[in-house]
Amino acid sequence: MSGSAPLGPYRTAVRAGGFVVCSGQLGLCSGELVDGGVAAQTRQAIANLAAALTGEGLGLADVCKTTVFLADIADYDEMNAAYVEAFGEHRPARSAVGVAGLPRGAAVEIEAWAVATGG
Repeated sequence: MSGSAPLGPYRTAVRAGGFVVCSGQLGLCSGELVDGGVAAQTRQAIANLAAALTGEGLGLADVCKTTVFLADIADYDEMNAAYVEAFGEHRPARSAVGVAGLPRGAAVEIEAWAVATGG
């Protein structure tokens, strides 16, 4: 189940040709950031992505590209461990960048592109 509705005037997932593009997801559950720092927020953000993909008939295994935004690039290793835990053996292409800040004071935001074959 998705942790939160979009924070602004956008859709969580949009079909574009053979892809589903998922807006950046924060580690929100019921409108609040989860406790536990960047690792917990990473797990929740990916759970929120999974929920958005499920709504489009897809799953994490269909993800071909992610972008991870970190409020503190020093959190990279901790985020990466939680990311690998959530994605398992699946390894989409990925970029990870440090940013000046994220909505709601989040530690991490993750967006994704998924292949929507037959869609």
